[in-house]
Amino acid sequence: MRQLFGNRAFVLLMVSDFMQNIGIWIRNMALLFFIMEKSNHDPVAVSLLTVIEYVPIFVISMIGGVLADRWRPKRTMIWGDVLSFLSILLILFVVLAGYWQAVFAVMLVSAVVSQFSQPSSMKIIKRCLPDEHVPAATALSQTLMSLFIILGPMVGTTIYQTFGLLASLISLLVLFAASAIVLTFLPSSVDQAPDTTESAGSLLKDMKAGFSYIASSRLLKVLLVVYMVLALGSGLVQPLDIFVITERLQLDMSSVQWFTALEGLGMLIGGLIAAVIAGKVKGTYLLFAGLSFLGLSTFVEVLSQWPMLTGTMRFLTGVLMAMAQTVLMAVMMQQVDEKFIGRLGGVMMPVFTGMMLIGSGFTGWYMSATSIVVVYFTAGALFLLSSFISMKLPISREPVQEAEAPVSVNATVKV
Repeated sequence: MRQLFGNRAFVLLMVSDFMQNIGIWIRNMALLFFIMEKSNHDPVAVSLLTVIEYVPIFVISMIGGVLADRWRPKRTMIWGDVLSFLSILLILFVVLAGYWQAVFAVMLVSAVVSQFSQPSSMKIIKRCLPDEHVPAATALSQTLMSLFIILGPMVGTTIYQTFGLLASLISLLVLFAASAIVLTFLPSSVDQAPDTTESAGSLLKDMKAGFSYIASSRLLKVLLVVYMVLALGSGLVQPLDIFVITERLQLDMSSVQWFTALEGLGMLIGGLIAAVIAGKVKGTYLLFAGLSFLGLSTFVEVLSQWPMLTGTMRFLTGVLMAMAQTVLMAVMMQQVDEKFIGRLGGVMMPVFTGMMLIGSGFTGWYMSATSIVVVYFTAGALFLLSSFISMKLPISREPVQEAEAPVSVNATVKV
């Protein structure tokens, strides 16, 4: 841990991530409340925000991953914050002119930019840290994300309800500008250009190289299957959370926030534990424990009629899942060739999101045809299946080499 906080590049990335996370939650809550008010609680308008957020994952994620692999990561992240700043500034003037529908553009631009910034951040961590420190680094990143699951909605809601949309947008301008300034202090060593010994190639060729790289590695293929099964199960239960609270526990639907907060608290603690024990416990054991407990807790949650029991399971699930997510991220960071990190994320994210949306689209019909208990037991079985599949991960100390991929990588384009 001491080595991490002594690493200038890592500390600056964490400060930038901290600002961006605050901005994301201020944006999410402000736009949600603003659209609710302006559309007179129109569910179509509200759902459009979600659609705009997820569409770039399918349309741009792979392209963003390829370009992130080609471009200088430091410059890419700085330009991402600058573009976000300029888009919000434009939207601010448009909203003041009375065209409130323009706020949808804030979500779209932010979602598009993130498809380039996230893989660039991973590349910088890969460059600035030795492999043995990557698990602790990913654990701290997971802890930061968990903290904002708890505090983010409260911060975003407070700013909007107290000061309004104008103040929310101005705070976003300040945060993105500050993040861009912080990133300029990253050492130049993390912003080296890609290997120029290879000839420039087309986007299509680089995309094929990414798929070939994944297909050549048993580890990455198993990891992809784990993601798919886990996402399908998550999609089945996520929309039904409210029914567990209202039907099984006989509580008011507003109680959902407290169970979500318990899970977020568990993830926060789990991230801290993972940071401490990183490298001391075999990764496959943590991953198996987290996924298998998720399966068992899913069974217990749908059968439970006691809020204390359900809350306890949510908390423990959060702890173990944070540890499991840390392992998954550490495996990707440690054992994926740096020049393929963007493309791997460009494949993983659309697959995970797609399987999750398939599960969510299917679960309403499935529950109507059976019962909520059957749906949750199906999801629990999928989680258990993913835990057993995770034991097949051939985790080694050496990264998957480019030589295993038959298509060469061409990365010379710079930002």
